[in-house]
Amino acid sequence: MIRPYPEPFTTPDPQAVAGSRIVDFARRVGVDGTDYAALHRWSVTDLTGFWGALWEYFDVDADTPYERVLAEETMPGARWFPGATLNYAHHALRNLPSDGPAIIALDETGTGYEVTGERLRAQVASVAATLRDLGVEAGDRVVGYLPNTPHAIVAFLAAASLGAVWSVCGQDYAPQAAADRFAQLEPTVLIAADGYLFNGTTHDRRDAALELAGALPTLKATLLVDHVGLPWPSRVYPSLVVPWEDASTRTEELACTPVPFDHPLWVVFSSGTTGLPKGIVHGHGGVLLEHLKTLGLHSDLGPGDRLLWYTTTHWMMWNLVASTLLTGATTCTYDGSPAPLANLDILWKLAARHRVTVFGTSPQYLLGMAKFGIDPSGHDLSSVRVVGCTGSALPASAYPWVRDHVGERVLLASISGGTDVVSGFAGSAPNTPVWAGELSAPHLGVSLAAYDPEGFPVVDQVGELVVTRPMPSMPLYFWNDVDGRRYHDAYFSTYPGVWRHGDWITVTGHGSVTVHGRSDSTLNRNGVRLGSADIHDVVERLPEVSEALVIGAEEPDGGYWMPLFVVPAAGVPLDDTLREKIRDAIRSGASPRHVPDEILEVPGIPHTRTGKKLEVPVKRLLQGASVEQVVNPAAVDEPDLIDYYVRLGAERRDRSV
Repeated sequence: MIRPYPEPFTTPDPQAVAGSRIVDFARRVGVDGTDYAALHRWSVTDLTGFWGALWEYFDVDADTPYERVLAEETMPGARWFPGATLNYAHHALRNLPSDGPAIIALDETGTGYEVTGERLRAQVASVAATLRDLGVEAGDRVVGYLPNTPHAIVAFLAAASLGAVWSVCGQDYAPQAAADRFAQLEPTVLIAADGYLFNGTTHDRRDAALELAGALPTLKATLLVDHVGLPWPSRVYPSLVVPWEDASTRTEELACTPVPFDHPLWVVFSSGTTGLPKGIVHGHGGVLLEHLKTLGLHSDLGPGDRLLWYTTTHWMMWNLVASTLLTGATTCTYDGSPAPLANLDILWKLAARHRVTVFGTSPQYLLGMAKFGIDPSGHDLSSVRVVGCTGSALPASAYPWVRDHVGERVLLASISGGTDVVSGFAGSAPNTPVWAGELSAPHLGVSLAAYDPEGFPVVDQVGELVVTRPMPSMPLYFWNDVDGRRYHDAYFSTYPGVWRHGDWITVTGHGSVTVHGRSDSTLNRNGVRLGSADIHDVVERLPEVSEALVIGAEEPDGGYWMPLFVVPAAGVPLDDTLREKIRDAIRSGASPRHVPDEILEVPGIPHTRTGKKLEVPVKRLLQGASVEQVVNPAAVDEPDLIDYYVRLGAERRDRSV
């Protein structure tokens, strides 16, 4: 018997669809904008037509014209818009209102300030002139050790305006962890803040900033930012020091250097769970077009809109937060905890106060709000039309909560993408239905499929997430990967000429996408595969569970051990009653074949610093691999947990001897 496909959780609001930019774009290219599937089909079958039309629609301002849209389609190695010269910073600054806010700076205390478009342009021009005086030229690297404040955006745009290459990480990174990233780039200038706020505490990072500067021997200068009001000490610095106040208050004319379409814009780093983090290089033009598409069409952002997306500077979502300016919309920066104990719903308060139209967060945040009993509807959220959610799969249980507590007409846009393309592969748009627990559709221009092990596309079956045709924001290269071998092996070694991302997904018959977790952490019991995210979804819905991690470990004797590690909610014991409740939830909500062998209480679940559970490293540690083989503790949010899982694995192996 063939089961009917589920009805959508929500369907597009006809009035919102009619007034959306994605429908206006579709009208311009002669496609029915109410039929997202038709628009997407055209966008991936006619790459030249789609990306060329996007260039025209957003009026990309090139100093020299392109010769053709796509000169070479081979992956890796696709060549986009050869001949074109442009500058990302020019496009970020050209459409901003002079006297209206371009950036609204917020923090967990609820205070903030605005940076007008005129003021932003002036600050960028001033910092760019300072960098130029310090010897920064096109291709040089400028790095930031900064929290999510306007300083980071100003510094990035100033570097980009010169054709310099930008990279940034948050100040919760230890100096050595930051140096593991930045030293690879041999930067010319470091820009560092005195500290940041988190959960009611001001974190002093002055000594950390100076230690980082000392670990970067190529520096010509360090710009010191006064953010939290801590005076910089008088001492001998490892390089020339320039106060941010001096660097950003000069009266200068902004002149953006035209660079080739594929000139490096920034380097973003992988989580770096093993060895040195790999530097992923993206170009001016590819990021410009991809972010105009994602923010302008999928999120429907434009002049008058405001985006507030919780992120740190070392997560790729910060790059999208900065790119909000490309659309002429206002972006909000936020320094602090997403849910400080003294003010758990501060982000919702700020969204209401500043009339935010796109609110971005993570599944963990929404699930946490539900567990804490927070009701955002107590604030006036009538301006919010999109709640974006990314970082991991958003479970179906969160959808009714958002509808009931944020707004029934809000588009809940669950998104899956990656630092690798600094954008999304699949998500939603104003003209897509939404199914609970599913991503509405592949993004425009993304030729997405699920492949079986033989490399054939499958529908309504779990397969590998692949992209079969190039995207402009695919990496130019990895830093210091001279022959391109690491880049090739990362994405193209499994299916030649096809991008394999490393996620298990299902492409459904009604066009949506379900994400099951990383393919290298798939549970495979007796040949039956299940994504770890499917187990986590079910277990973490239980109010007695704070967080969970399941792994499937192959054993030397041919056995298969599948434990579930659980962090109970505060004050809740993990007793036999709760264990049986968890097993019942997995049987009924995920798979009776994947009930874990053991349910073990643990003090915590380790994550990367961007919030992803360390499933594969934990699995390999339990199998006996050394820490050095599988994980860099500096890349872990709670490094002490690594030792815990090492001991746990050793104890289990001792018992089996």
